[in-house]
Amino acid sequence: MSALLNAFANRRVFFVLLLGFSSGIPLALTGSTLQAWMASEKVDLTVIGIFSLVGLPYTFKYLWSPLMDRFVPPFLGRRRGWMLLTQAALFLVIAAMAFSTPAAHPGALALLSFLVAFCSASQDIVVDAWRTEVLAPEELGPGAGVHILGYRVAMLTSGAVALILADRMPWRVVYLLMAGSLVVGIIASLLAPEPELAAKSPRTLKEAVVEPFLEFFARRGALGILLFIVFYKLDVVLATALTTPFLLELGFTKTDIGAVTKGLGMVATIAGSLAGGAIVARTGMKASLWIFGILQSVSTLSFLALARLGHHYPMMVAAIGIENLCSGMGTAAYAAFLMSMCDKRFTATQYALLTSLMAVTRVVVGAPTGFLAKTYGWENYFIVSTLAAIPGLLFLLRYDRWKAPSA
Repeated sequence: MSALLNAFANRRVFFVLLLGFSSGIPLALTGSTLQAWMASEKVDLTVIGIFSLVGLPYTFKYLWSPLMDRFVPPFLGRRRGWMLLTQAALFLVIAAMAFSTPAAHPGALALLSFLVAFCSASQDIVVDAWRTEVLAPEELGPGAGVHILGYRVAMLTSGAVALILADRMPWRVVYLLMAGSLVVGIIASLLAPEPELAAKSPRTLKEAVVEPFLEFFARRGALGILLFIVFYKLDVVLATALTTPFLLELGFTKTDIGAVTKGLGMVATIAGSLAGGAIVARTGMKASLWIFGILQSVSTLSFLALARLGHHYPMMVAAIGIENLCSGMGTAAYAAFLMSMCDKRFTATQYALLTSLMAVTRVVVGAPTGFLAKTYGWENYFIVSTLAAIPGLLFLLRYDRWKAPSA
């Protein structure tokens, strides 16, 4: 127990929490919060929809991640230097957004929003790399859980809190306050330890681009690792892809859905993430991935029960709570696993690539979900979602054959 407490209550994990908060702030400012601002300024709905494209840098961040492995800023070191640069840039661009006029100059706002997304994705690259390199193996689970906690609190801050503030003050002030909240990450970047690596970082840009791929695919079981990453949370993606339409069809109000999914759901996710991190530290990576993989699948059965019961408020609350709790535990173990698979010479590049595979699952699998639910009905849909856990668990049978990175 003392070892577990030490894994959570140390200086490195505390800075993981602060940097997780800094990473989570920009997302809503170019997403749901920005949409609310534009709608309140009577911007055309078509234009608001097109603004979703400003988030493209999050999808393609692996393209410039090698630069952050190769080049070292002239201050604070390879990781902390890049963190400070991206956070300072975010502060300036978000502050510039505050002085935008959405209705009169949507093009200028789109450019600034794109720059925020680019700087935010860049911050994610380097924060993920720093976290992977600075944490000891026994701290990966707690670190993943604490990072998720900081990120979720930040999303609440720049999402729900920003909207509440916007009812009481001008949008300009709201965005300036959100820019100011990045001081949390700036302080963390200045005070956090720089990772100490035995292996040398890439000496050339070519080495930074090519070597991460060569190193990974030279490992035993590389293809199995990639397929496991794609399939491990397939059941969760399926089960949650149509949550809102499912609940609306059962007759729940938007208020019911918002209060439970955003309130209880977030609390359950945070609790699950912290519990998952603790369990990883105590039981190990392999056992945790098995436990949470099974729990994620079983939790989907709560939606099946709700589909059979129909408009049943207590069951709806239970289903949302159980699914978010189990998914949060799985996400903590999943993130810890991804960190453990990175060669620390190329952490920024390899982690960005591996997390991009997670996005592939969400985007590709989400496409046919409406057709499946409409054709086969909700009960059969959730049965299929539950069974979708099997491929990931089958790949997990090969865990002992997977080779850890050499550095």
